[in-house]
Amino acid sequence: MQNKSRQQIAILDFGSQYTHLISRRLRDFSVLARIYPPDVKIDILQGENLIGLILSGGPKSVYDKTAIKYTNAIFDLKVPILGLCYGHQLIGQHFGGKVKSGKISEYGFAKLKIKNLKLNKNLKLKIKNYNASLFNKLPYNMRVWMSHGDSVVKAPAGFDILASTNDCAIAAMGDLSRNIYGLQFHPEVHHTKDKDRILHNFAVKICKARQDWKIDDLLTEIIKDIKKQAKNKKVFMLVSGGVDSSVAFALLEKSLGKKNVIGLHIDSGLMRKNESAQVIQDLAKTGFDDLNVVDASEIFLTRLHGISDPEQKRKIIGETYLDVAEEWFKKNVETIHESSILGQGTIYPDTIETGGTKHADIIKTHHNRIDRIQKMIKQGKVIEPLKNFYKDEVRAIGRKLNLSRHLLNRHPFPGPGLGIRVLCSESKINALKLPKLKLKKTALNCQILPIKSVGVQGDSRTYAYPLAVWGINNWNKLEKISTDLTNKYRNINRVIKVCWIRSEGMPKFQCKPNTYLTKERLNLLREINDIVEQEIRKAKIYDKIWQFPVILVPLTLNGGESIILRPVESREAMTANFYKMSKSVLTKITYQIAKFTKIDAVFYDVTNKPPATIEWE
Repeated sequence: MQNKSRQQIAILDFGSQYTHLISRRLRDFSVLARIYPPDVKIDILQGENLIGLILSGGPKSVYDKTAIKYTNAIFDLKVPILGLCYGHQLIGQHFGGKVKSGKISEYGFAKLKIKNLKLNKNLKLKIKNYNASLFNKLPYNMRVWMSHGDSVVKAPAGFDILASTNDCAIAAMGDLSRNIYGLQFHPEVHHTKDKDRILHNFAVKICKARQDWKIDDLLTEIIKDIKKQAKNKKVFMLVSGGVDSSVAFALLEKSLGKKNVIGLHIDSGLMRKNESAQVIQDLAKTGFDDLNVVDASEIFLTRLHGISDPEQKRKIIGETYLDVAEEWFKKNVETIHESSILGQGTIYPDTIETGGTKHADIIKTHHNRIDRIQKMIKQGKVIEPLKNFYKDEVRAIGRKLNLSRHLLNRHPFPGPGLGIRVLCSESKINALKLPKLKLKKTALNCQILPIKSVGVQGDSRTYAYPLAVWGINNWNKLEKISTDLTNKYRNINRVIKVCWIRSEGMPKFQCKPNTYLTKERLNLLREINDIVEQEIRKAKIYDKIWQFPVILVPLTLNGGESIILRPVESREAMTANFYKMSKSVLTKITYQIAKFTKIDAVFYDVTNKPPATIEWE
């Protein structure tokens, strides 16, 4: 629970996709952290028991006219300061250094080389502080996660270069006498292989945090907030049956009582095989046997007919959920008071990817963040008890509510369901307009494919092409190729491995025009998705995979379509690694999919997030 006497670290949000992760990591260390806008009034920060300040990353450039305004007086607070990515560049520019756009952008893993300050005899003060530094108890060579285009090319006076990578000479810098640090990489994501030691060093060693914030405070605060917001209002809860909506439903009933929460599950026709029946069964076993169900599959398919644009599909799906829910409530609930509110299982990635903080770029509009919902939120008509949490935190809350393991450990499934896993096309992409890669003669056997997917590079949205690669089976080599090429070519945000094609030699894929959402395409993907799930359960790797999108794309050779396999490993979905599946399991899956005569090829996505998102739309 919030307590002004409790120490806290303030995080200034410059629009990074990872801002909330910083707070999350500090919570893992039992350190209270709160997020503020960059132009926060200085007296607000001074009114808290502030022990440190972190400046987040963001999608802008510090030297550009669009640079985000901030309160200059934050640098006079006399507390330790840590800048990450954009925050690192801001510190560099604020104190007189130089920031420029780099010749090579870094999106993905990089090898960090930490300088040994102990060898510098002229840094007595800094040597004394070394054991309390950011890199205490870390190796001098470390794998870190980068996502940037700009770089600090000249450190400010008084700052030492603390670490570098091959493409970034000032990957870390610091004025140790004033405890001001900047890191170009992202220590808040699990891809940085420091076991969260850097942020721990900053919070505990440098800021001297007492580590007195507890997880039990969190659940108590959520329930208190629910009661405060709901008051005596009825809550109409849309329950998709996924982890988020199920935990939100349970939280609302625990906080407000069953009679004040009406749950509705809408079968959109975009669900996985037998999903609605499984949802009802799982919730009933857990004690939530009062869920109402409505079949609205025909309405969704009618409204999505002839739509190919991913953003438009998401918005239509979000609007249709609301329309169906309102119609059902009017028919089946005796009295709907004007003061009634809508409950949703929205979690933090839904809000941040839809530009949910002031300076964040829109990566994709989630169906539960359409304009109509945003308007209702401003009117106080929506309650979202999980909106500040990540999937693994949601699961932890669910365990405290005694929800079943089977329900909590299901792979995440997007609200729009198969609607965004069946890619559509309106017209054929002209092959002459595809980007050309200037690769060496000894380079890859590869082809840019005539479809696009959404990605995230440097905290900004990209809508770019995938590159298909033949003949390489080593996952580590494919990962390096993927990272190198997506860093070098902005118009490529994914690399996919060719697993099988219904053709001899290297074919030329074409995009099938006028391909939209139909029952036939949905049923085809439903069956293939079910086979994939059965195979990974048989192989006992289901729990090792965070999420496994199976995507149907209108790429054709002989009049059919193609399947893309996209299994990933992650903890909270803001970053992810593609899952390195064993050859035997992948062969079994591919063989099963190849039996479908309407499938011409099977691909495997070998791109991490970033630069690619987990879903393709």
